[in-house]
Amino acid sequence: MCTGKCAKCIGASLYPLAFCCIVANIILFFPSFSVEYVEDTDKLTPEVLYLGGILGGGILILFPAIHIHATGNRGCCANRCGMFLSIIFAALGVVGSGYCLVVSSLGLVNGPVCDDGTGNWTRPFITDLEELEKNFTISEKNYLFHQEMWDECKQPKDVVLFNVVLFAVLIGCSLIELVLCLLQMINGLFGCLCGTCGKRRTNTV
Repeated sequence: MCTGKCAKCIGASLYPLAFCCIVANIILFFPSFSVEYVEDTDKLTPEVLYLGGILGGGILILFPAIHIHATGNRGCCANRCGMFLSIIFAALGVVGSGYCLVVSSLGLVNGPVCDDGTGNWTRPFITDLEELEKNFTISEKNYLFHQEMWDECKQPKDVVLFNVVLFAVLIGCSLIELVLCLLQMINGLFGCLCGTCGKRRTNTV
């Protein structure tokens, strides 16, 4: 497969991933699919407000996707200039997907903001940052490994499962975006150095 066709494939693959990130982040604004909580941002998980899926995994991926896909449509290996620019756009995509990955990971590890049943809105599962910095691992005491702890959140209903699923979707999509953008940086480098790879036609008598 030549670098142009590879770029076209990568660009086309980034569109649905960016769309999924945007949609997942938007849905996170409505815990348990209720609009009442979005009116008070103190009741939303902070990482949702960082817009990792909308800005990072969404908008900052769409721009590279458009350029990379267009570059792939210009021929077998497109052109050197287009491939060089695709490296820059892919680097932008790496930044965006990386941002989405970090924010979503923090949202997943620290858990949602919820009412513990007393009217007190807190983050009952938040990870000890000092412990996380020392060990660079998620403690086995984390709520992700103990589903029975999820009952500590009374409102919004099933907010823990809601957040876990959507943040997991964001992490998965941003990881794939990150890999694809890194691949395009390598692919773009080859395309920039090698130029077009059109088949040479020879006329025989």
